Amino acid sequence: MSCFPYGQASASLLLGPEDTQRMDRDMASVLPLIMERAGMMAARIIRQKSAPCRVLVACGPGNNGGDGYVLARHLADRGWPVRVAALHPPAAGSLAEAVAQRWRGEVVAFTPDEARRADMVVDAVFGAGVNRHLPEVVERFFAAAGRIVAIDVPSGLDGGSGLCLGRVAPCWMTVALIRKRPGHLLSPGRSLCGEVVRADLAIPQDVMDGVEARIWENGPSLWHIPAQAPDDHKYRRGVVSLCGGAEMPGAALFAFEAARHVGAGLVRLTVPPGADLLYRLASPAAIVDTQPLVQALEDDRRHVWVCGPGLGKDEVEQALPCLLEGGRQVVADAGALSWAAGEPERLKGVSVITPHMGEFTRLFGQGNGNRLEMARLAAARLDAVVVLKGEDTVIAAPDGRVAVNVHATPALAVAGSGDVLSGTVGAFLAAGMPAWEAAAAGVWVHGEAGRRAASRKAGWIVPEDLFGELGPARHAATVPGEGG
Repeated sequence: MSCFPYGQASASLLLGPEDTQRMDRDMASVLPLIMERAGMMAARIIRQKSAPCRVLVACGPGNNGGDGYVLARHLADRGWPVRVAALHPPAAGSLAEAVAQRWRGEVVAFTPDEARRADMVVDAVFGAGVNRHLPEVVERFFAAAGRIVAIDVPSGLDGGSGLCLGRVAPCWMTVALIRKRPGHLLSPGRSLCGEVVRADLAIPQDVMDGVEARIWENGPSLWHIPAQAPDDHKYRRGVVSLCGGAEMPGAALFAFEAARHVGAGLVRLTVPPGADLLYRLASPAAIVDTQPLVQALEDDRRHVWVCGPGLGKDEVEQALPCLLEGGRQVVADAGALSWAAGEPERLKGVSVITPHMGEFTRLFGQGNGNRLEMARLAAARLDAVVVLKGEDTVIAAPDGRVAVNVHATPALAVAGSGDVLSGTVGAFLAAGMPAWEAAAAGVWVHGEAGRRAASRKAGWIVPEDLFGELGPARHAATVPGEGG
C-alpha cells in the first residue's frame, strides 16, 4: 500500500503508537532538532490561545518530558511565569536529560498542591505510546489541576484506541505533534482532549514516506464522489434496489428516500405481494415491484441492493442468500444483522455492513473496547467493509484501511437515521465508488446533512429532515470549503 494514496489525505493521516515509535527510530539523528521544534511550536500555540498566566509544566522522564522542558524554556523566554514539576528525572545520557539541563528556572515538587496553584498545567508526562496504568501520583496531580494543556495526548490516554489507562483528567487543549492520533477522535479520548491543535514539525520527507498510511480522519480528501456531467442519465447515476418488508415499511422507505435525495438515478423497492399498497401510499414516487426476487435479479442494471431495514429474520432468510448467490453488491443493516447474530459468516459476500455497537456485539461478541481494532478485525473476517456507527464512527476495509468519522452531530441519535445512512451508502456504491470509499463518503455526507438539519431545527430532528439536506451535503463533500 502506498504511503499517501489519496493526495491531500496525508494531512488527515492519523499516527498510531507504532508509527510514532518507527518515526523516532528513523529520526534518531535529527531528534534533538525535532524535540526543540516540538517544544517551541507547542509554546507558540499556547501563546496564541491564552493570555500570559502562571504555568506549571509537568515533565516525565522520557521524550514527552523533554518536549515539556523545551516548552517551559520558550514560554519563560517570552516573559511568562513558568515552573517545572518533574515526575522523575530523565535517564542519564538521554536526550531528555540534555534539554532538561538547559532549564534554568524553578523546579518544584510533583504534588497536587503545586498543580492547584498554577493557572495552567502543561501535561508532558507520558506521550501517545503509554501502555501501562497511570500511576496514582499522576492521577492525583492532574485531578488537582485547573486548565490543562496536553502535549501529544493527555497522560493515561492510549493514543491508538482512545481508551483510558486510569483516571485521565479532561484537558482544555491538546497539542498533537506532527499529526493527530486515533485517540484524539475515538471515545472516550475525544471528550478528554479538549480542542486538538496540530503542530506541524516539518518532519523530513523521507521519514514521512516511511509511514504506511492505514488510518485517517474521515473527510473529502479520502474519496471522490462523482460529479454531475452533461451526458448523465439515470442508469449512469446508478440504480439502487431495496428489499422492503411486509410489517415495517418505514425503515425501507427511509433508505429509499435517502438514496433518491442523495443523487441515485433510479431507486426501486422489491416487496412481498400484498404489501405494495403500503409503499405506494407512503410515497407517490416509489417504484414498487412485487415479482419474485429471482426475477428482479434478471435485470443486470440492479447490481446494488440494500437489505435489512424493516425486514424480519424470515424475510432476510428469503432475500439475502438470493442476492449473494446473484453476485450483487449488498449493504446489510438492521434486520440482516439480527439474522446473522452470533453467526457473522452468514454475511460473507456482502459489500458493507453498518452495525451500531449493540448489533456489532450481537454479531461478533464482546470485544476489548478498542473500536478501531474491533472493526478492522471484523472487516478482515467478513472480507467486507464494516461501518461501526457511533459518535466516532469507524469505517474499516478488509485490507486494513480505517477512517474515523467525527463529522456528525448528536442530533442523529434518532430511530431511522441509520436507514438513511444505508440508503446513502447504497447510492454511492451504485454510482461506481469502491465499497470503502462509498461507505466513508456516505458516513461523512450523512453527518453533514445531520449538522445542517440540526442547525435549522435547533438540534431536534427526525429522519425526514435529512432528506432535503442530502443534496447540499453531497455538494459540500465535492466543493472545498463548503463543509459545515
